[in-house]
Amino acid sequence: MRRIPTLAAAALGLLLLAACSGQQPDTQRPPAPGGVSVQASSATSAHVMWGQAAKQDGVTRYEVFRAGVRVKTVGAGTTMVDIGGLSASSTYTFTVRALDAAGNASPAGKEVAVTLPAEVPDDHKAPSAPGSLRAVADGARAATLQWGVARDNVRVTSYDIYQGQSKIHTVGGNATAAHLTGLRPATVYTFTVRARDGADNASPPSPSADLTTASAPGQGPSTEPTAFTATARTAKGERAVELAWTVPRTGGEVKEYQMYLDGRLTTTIAYGAAAPRDRATYRFVVTEKAGTSYAVKIRARLPDGDWGTFSAERTVVTPR
Repeated sequence: MRRIPTLAAAALGLLLLAACSGQQPDTQRPPAPGGVSVQASSATSAHVMWGQAAKQDGVTRYEVFRAGVRVKTVGAGTTMVDIGGLSASSTYTFTVRALDAAGNASPAGKEVAVTLPAEVPDDHKAPSAPGSLRAVADGARAATLQWGVARDNVRVTSYDIYQGQSKIHTVGGNATAAHLTGLRPATVYTFTVRARDGADNASPPSPSADLTTASAPGQGPSTEPTAFTATARTAKGERAVELAWTVPRTGGEVKEYQMYLDGRLTTTIAYGAAAPRDRATYRFVVTEKAGTSYAVKIRARLPDGDWGTFSAERTVVTPR
């Protein structure tokens, strides 16, 4: 009697099991990413963006190609990348494709092209900060930003839009507005804008602008602390940060808050029986060296025990 090798037998058994159970291999390709665009960030870098895949498409990662060669792979939660190491005054083409957990690759998205500006030797002067930033919510999931023109000794090549400390969008140097999508309902957002020139010099940030997106249908009112401020002070050699905010209207007392520094929970603020009803304050001492930057935000514990929406995020630098 002829014997089947052990490994071959195991593989045959798995095939028979799959056939008997009716399982079919996943061969369905995700749809091609939509909304692919590219913007020159500087004379040697480009910013590629695309639309988020629908949850039911099962996308686990994206691949970015330059002239048909893969140059970047990112996770499903990322919809933009910066590509550096390019040559000034050159034209590049990019496209993006999506992949699922089974390795099925989508067709390539629309191919887009960008021509980088000429490089300016010995340009070390950054643009001025964009001015008068204005942010307006467009319903529950979108917003429009507008800002004043930044100035540069050569020219501004792009504007980078930040949500808190994270860059989320880039537009061309002639733009003074941007439309953002994919936001969450009933959520506070804080935006700033930085200008960039061809030598990759970045400006200081614009003044920040806050907005609160509308509630989704059937969703209750917003629960974030509003008019949130963070001020660094030095007194008698002690450096501290003073917070102030308007208490959210929750239908009951708010006795407890969580404070996050640089995205991490660091303190629970408890007021007990003396909980403020209108304007609340909190002060904490910092021990890091002068000039240290903090991104701070808070949220309230609601009467039902859940944590509410975060306040706007503020960046504060300890004084010298």
